[in-house]
Amino acid sequence: MEQFRLPKIPMPELELPQAVRDVLAEAEQKLEHRPKLLKLFKNCFPNTLETTTKLMDDGTTFVITGDIPASWLRDSVEQVVHYIPLAKNDSGLQRVISGLIKRHIAYIRIDPYANAFNESANDWHWNTTDVTEMSPWVWERKFEIDSLCFSMRLAYLYWKETEKTDFFDADFKAAMRIIVDLFKTEQRHSELSPYRFTRNNGILTDSLRNNGLGMPVNYTGMVWSGFRSSDDACDFHYNIPGNMFAVVALRHMQEFAEWVFRDMDLLAELKELEREIDYGIKLYGIYRHPEFGPIYAYETDGFGNYGLMDDAGTPGLMSIPYLGYVSADDPVYRNTRRFALSKENPFYYDGKAAKGIGSPHTPPGYIWHMALSMQGLTADSAEEKLEMIALLEATDAETGYMHEGFHVDDPTAFTRKWFAWSNSLFSQLVYRAMKDGLL
Repeated sequence: MEQFRLPKIPMPELELPQAVRDVLAEAEQKLEHRPKLLKLFKNCFPNTLETTTKLMDDGTTFVITGDIPASWLRDSVEQVVHYIPLAKNDSGLQRVISGLIKRHIAYIRIDPYANAFNESANDWHWNTTDVTEMSPWVWERKFEIDSLCFSMRLAYLYWKETEKTDFFDADFKAAMRIIVDLFKTEQRHSELSPYRFTRNNGILTDSLRNNGLGMPVNYTGMVWSGFRSSDDACDFHYNIPGNMFAVVALRHMQEFAEWVFRDMDLLAELKELEREIDYGIKLYGIYRHPEFGPIYAYETDGFGNYGLMDDAGTPGLMSIPYLGYVSADDPVYRNTRRFALSKENPFYYDGKAAKGIGSPHTPPGYIWHMALSMQGLTADSAEEKLEMIALLEATDAETGYMHEGFHVDDPTAFTRKWFAWSNSLFSQLVYRAMKDGLL
């Protein structure tokens, strides 16, 4: 058996924290005039807690991605991030989020190259033909630079919101050390890295070429990544939005080192690594486009080859200010955004029902609800935010939930009926619009 999909695993019913119930009550008032949007929000906002979250006996939290019984480091963070602004005075949410941080730290210490993990060491795997160093804990071992960054993002946002520090223990600091060492190794992937990955399923985007090593790259100071946030193999292995996210994560880790662990040597090391990666982005990651001017490339190999595109997943070029690398008024980002939302982006589609960014991970002509949500979250005008909310509201195929991709001419043709990350990102956009008085 090659692909190992299990049926839906029932999660124990989790009582909704009071702060979440308060938001749903607030929505009843503010969205009363938009009954369909209210229904979507009431379905999507608590979806992660109601269907994907399990509180473990060891004090950690296990969050599955939805229709797959495994926890992605990236997905699980974005599935709960819209709850963090509510967590300061809610012990129930604190238990969920701090428990997820602790589980992430345990996973990183098991295998920092893995992107998705099991609830236990049950030896379940997405595919049994993978040629790499697997563990019974690991569901999939595609190295994606953003996975580790998301773990640090979760800890940072939760710390800043709640001022809680109980999860900053010796294991957390050990995980930071692992991340730094891995980033340094993958700055010189060809010479130093032990990581290899191939999958014998006939799908080219599921394997790294060159016997699992990946295509050749030049040293740039950036960190090599095997796969994108879509779980597809990189064409050119310096993923620019992923490296931007690494810079942000290293800035977060500097605050941990200085203010929590009081380790000035580690602080200096983190600053130097951040500078190296950021220099590489600015030197190798900007492409002079004949129509849009200087834009951030999606990928490069450091030899002068570029991947000019954007993908609906996060991190992508659209999500750069969402992740905190630069602000939305950064001139290169503004050029890049115009490029990403144009036909020059090979994964931008414009149809009868919608227009937006898709992904090579889904069929041609499919755009992602997450891309529309991210476009709204990073928009600099109320009009564009409201336009995205209306488009999301109109393309749920009357299911009451968000999906992965849907056809630009027919929203009833969609992928992934149960995709909690997409529900959470939509909820984040609508909640922010409510708080800003736009709805």
